[in-house]
Amino acid sequence: ALAADIEIEHCVETSHGVLHVTVHGAGNVRRPAILTFHDVGMDSKSCFSTLFKFEEMQEIVKNFTVVHVDAPGQEDGAAIYPAGYQYATMDQISDMLPAVLQYFNFRTIIGVGVGAGAYILSKFTLTNPEAVEGLVLINVDTNARGWMDWAAQKLSNLTSSLSDQILSHLFSQVCVSKCFDNQTFMFFFLSYSRRDLNIERNNTFKCPVMLVVGDQAPYEEAAVECNSKLDPTTTSFLKMADAGGMPQLTQPSKLTEAFKYFIQGMGYSNLACSHSPDLCV
Repeated sequence: ALAADIEIEHCVETSHGVLHVTVHGAGNVRRPAILTFHDVGMDSKSCFSTLFKFEEMQEIVKNFTVVHVDAPGQEDGAAIYPAGYQYATMDQISDMLPAVLQYFNFRTIIGVGVGAGAYILSKFTLTNPEAVEGLVLINVDTNARGWMDWAAQKLSNLTSSLSDQILSHLFSQVCVSKCFDNQTFMFFFLSYSRRDLNIERNNTFKCPVMLVVGDQAPYEEAAVECNSKLDPTTTSFLKMADAGGMPQLTQPSKLTEAFKYFIQGMGYSNLACSHSPDLCV
């Protein structure tokens, strides 16, 4: 069995509450862990299983530890928070991630985030540049978002249910299977009440970055704007055709190939290729 088939779930205590974390792999301390963070309306499984269970992706990542982090209360089967519970802000969720690295004794990570998860990993990287060796940001929007943005985007149809709103946000044909309970509701609205990350050429990521956006996604303009603010010598921008709003679900083969070249560019080129000779370097 591939190392990626080994799955262990953990509950990690942090200063802002408990995070549910799923770990795949045996733990290669000489390489960074690959740490993922999902978008709203999803958990780590619905957001990333298609990509990380893709055979060629398993071949690439089996020499890494892969860590999937669920936002508070978003994991499958999560306990319902009591009335009056103060849900963590986007900044606070970002501040929970150092506890995950410490818990597993990870020195560095390669971050892979989608939507709200891309924002959270971006914030973490700006705050902890020494901990991040590379970033893959899918549908990233580093700008501030407020209630007026939400109203303009989401309330055009006042009869829409919350699930319709989130599907509109995802802009995808993917069926969101989980129940839209109060905790999903809170994470959804928090993604629309966040601060601008103020990324600019003198306040930017210190690591290689791959920006990915689907050709039908509503994030294209924001991703292009983000790209214009990053160091062009360490940033790659990938607009994926026929990808809809969630390229990790609709185009796992293309995204896997791009990810392979991204981590090779970081110096991790001795990828296993016993099953897929075309992945040999």
